[in-house]
Amino acid sequence: MEAAPLPLSFADGVFPAGCPSRTLLDHVTSKWGVLILVALSEGEQRWSELRRRAEGISEKMLAQTLKTLERDGLVSRNAQPVIPPRVDYSLTGRGYELSALLVPLAAWAFNNAEEIINGAETAK
Repeated sequence: MEAAPLPLSFADGVFPAGCPSRTLLDHVTSKWGVLILVALSEGEQRWSELRRRAEGISEKMLAQTLKTLERDGLVSRNAQPVIPPRVDYSLTGRGYELSALLVPLAAWAFNNAEEIINGAETAK
């Protein structure tokens, strides 16, 4: 099976180091970016829920990832004026558009990871 050809509109533009899309791809495909976006595709979640879902993420890394995705306009942060403080995170419209592409990627990784990892170890 061949991959679809890149649209002519960005076939050459996405590869140069100065292309802004490379910065965005770096943010989205960071170690935790995909997991956070996929988790939020299921609806609004609190900080603690995201921390539990993305097992192994540190508080610092979760904060940094959420801040980056919020700055990129993919995640919305809603702080409730209550005690104790409550902060909810959700996807923006653009975040939902992106997560619709990432969920199948995450599903593919889940369905193929064991075979690929085992195959890679066998090849060593």
